[in-house]
Amino acid sequence: MNLNVKPKEACSFDAVSLGEVMLRLDPGEGRIRTARSFRAWEGGGEYNVVRGLRRCFGMKTAVITAFADNEIGMLMEDFILQGGVDTSLIKWMKTDGIGRICRNGLNFTERGFGIRGAIGCSDRAGTAISKATPEDFDFEHIFGELGVRWLHTGGIYAALSEQSCETVLAAIRTAKKYGTVVSYDLNYRPSMWSAIGGQAKAQEVNREVAKYVDVMIGNEEDFTACLGFKVEGNDENLKELNLDGYKKMIGEAAEAYPNLKAVATTLRTVRTATVNDWSAICFADGRIHKAKDYSSLEIMDRVGGGDSFASGLIYGLMTTGDAETAVNYGAAHGALAMTTPGDTTMASKKEVEALMGGAGARVQR
Repeated sequence: MNLNVKPKEACSFDAVSLGEVMLRLDPGEGRIRTARSFRAWEGGGEYNVVRGLRRCFGMKTAVITAFADNEIGMLMEDFILQGGVDTSLIKWMKTDGIGRICRNGLNFTERGFGIRGAIGCSDRAGTAISKATPEDFDFEHIFGELGVRWLHTGGIYAALSEQSCETVLAAIRTAKKYGTVVSYDLNYRPSMWSAIGGQAKAQEVNREVAKYVDVMIGNEEDFTACLGFKVEGNDENLKELNLDGYKKMIGEAAEAYPNLKAVATTLRTVRTATVNDWSAICFADGRIHKAKDYSSLEIMDRVGGGDSFASGLIYGLMTTGDAETAVNYGAAHGALAMTTPGDTTMASKKEVEALMGGAGARVQR
């Protein structure tokens, strides 16, 4: 497949993301409601993708986001710097002492175990990035002068506020103007859209966004809620998946939006919170490409698995142009990311490629 990715030497960045980065507070093996201590991480749906592209796959990446200019914002910047992602495109916004003007987002996340599912409790209203306008970021400079090969953004950022809906569209339109490939993860969160118009608003925004996207990513709920495409024949608890239904769904999405070069979805059968069947499919070049199956995958922390799938898929598409190879990079990277704690990957490219090639879990000495 030909995505017309701009040459590396013509661009400052291989990939940038646009979205919110939050402080994740993790109670470890315990519960949020009874915790007396938390481990701090950074995380965010769009950011996790470019961090994976940097740390696992060695690409030069940056994040377009905004932070309230205070100690928490500086902590977030420090986490991002540790991940190797460029911070020069961050907008620092003035705030007061208690967050009335703007603030930084928090995300409390417990991992789940067995019959107890994972739980996320976010505290992110009124954040700096939710209030950011297109004028806060010089998109003409970023995409037209610095040069970016790939932009990744998604529905979590779009759902933050009415303003973020406008900012994501401005960024995507400018990126396309300068030949940057755009990927978008639908990532539907009903609780986030409810305050700005619910599912009707989600469909309005995402159907407009879809007109400019090259690579669309999402799970079954995302495609149904955001674009109106549905998998027929799945049971509501996703204990058994109708693979033909998934193939039909992403094929319909590609037909409805001819600009889409690739449409991908993960396939997750939830046995328990800690045991899932995992795979993925990608529609490109008029046919379906399916990744290797990871049956009874044991999961330590499922948050960020879909983002790591996206970064592996993007890396594969950028470097090989082959959808089947790319969807296997995505599935393997997502599988490995869920075996470690935190939103972001701890895998290496060597480990991803070994898993793609059939490597087992024997001790390596």
